[in-house]
Amino acid sequence: MYAVIFRAKIIKQTDEYSRLASKLRQLAFDKYRCIDFVAVTQEDQEIAISYWHDEADILAWKKDSDHQMAQLLGAREWYSHYQVDVTEVKRHYFKN
Repeated sequence: MYAVIFRAKIIKQTDEYSRLASKLRQLAFDKYRCIDFVAVTQEDQEIAISYWHDEADILAWKKDSDHQMAQLLGAREWYSHYQVDVTEVKRHYFKN
């Protein structure tokens, strides 16, 4: 299992941003086998962590045309800067 950690400093969030984020989150689940996707915003900071079966799914998601459009909009309008980390999950456990 892999995790993608997205961190960004927000310039502004618009209704368009919220609609697109929701659409892309669902697309990640429906088309690219995303396991889980959680995003949190606090003041001008955003962090999103998504979990994936393998790197091929992550790369396919990154290359999706709607996702690429969102990346351009994010860099141009919504974020002053961002970073993305892709990491392999070595251990995973939880309590229900």
